[in-house]
Amino acid sequence: MPLPRRINNKTEQRSLLPGPVQVIAVTGGKGGVGKTTVAINLASAMSASGKRVLLLDGDLGLANVDVLLGLTPKNTLAQVIDGTCSLEEAVVEAESGFHVVPGASGIARLANMSAQEHLHIVQAFSNLARRLDVMIVDTSAGIAHSVIQFSQAAQSVLVVVCDEPASITDAYALIKVLSRQHGVRTFQVLSNQCSKPGDGLSLFKKLERVTNRFLDVVLEYAGEVPEDRQLKRAIREQRPVIDAYPVSPAAQAFKKLALQADKWPIPEGPRGNLEFFVERLVRRPAVHLEVVR
Repeated sequence: MPLPRRINNKTEQRSLLPGPVQVIAVTGGKGGVGKTTVAINLASAMSASGKRVLLLDGDLGLANVDVLLGLTPKNTLAQVIDGTCSLEEAVVEAESGFHVVPGASGIARLANMSAQEHLHIVQAFSNLARRLDVMIVDTSAGIAHSVIQFSQAAQSVLVVVCDEPASITDAYALIKVLSRQHGVRTFQVLSNQCSKPGDGLSLFKKLERVTNRFLDVVLEYAGEVPEDRQLKRAIREQRPVIDAYPVSPAAQAFKKLALQADKWPIPEGPRGNLEFFVERLVRRPAVHLEVVR
């Protein structure tokens, strides 16, 4: 039996190392804009394109990704943080082929972990990163501390908006906080629940006019998702619309979004590593997560 070939070439060695993991935070200014549905279907679409995708339920108050996918997890992110299970033991696979880390309610300890716990969670994600291309984080709505913390740690922030005054106002407030207090300067904006073609771009321009006037940020249009009865039916069936009704208008929109997301830049070096995301997440003492009761 021949011995394994020794690799001496540095370029070849680098090619065998895991590449940077794209981390996308899906967020929105208010509840009801369809943020979790977007996160699930983006994960499904990117997985269908051949990406190895992990969806992290980052709603620490009302985690519901597992419910919308019909999953029954034994463990959640809470048990990983407590050290009572490994990250591998918490991960569950959706029928679409992507993996999910279920969330849990009220994890206040995340911002106050010991050095040993920091190391535990960072190493857990570092080991998982060897088999990942994309991690999508579904945050809670609004400008709660956990939303800020997940968003400022991610590489790309996808803000989901719909054509309601409160959605625009709250999206602007979220962008303002992230840009002025946490240094996030670029945002992807997805218009959701659009009544007719072109409404999404009009909604984006409405938000862009306000941010251009008052904030030093760059908004990039990520596209629009139409109102679609088949999407609502897929939600009731606890399935991504990509799988349940692949030729529906909503499914086609999510496929386009996945193609767009594939073009979003992934920084090289530490900024592009999943470990960097987790380290930023657990090592920011200025931001504290609160228990939701």
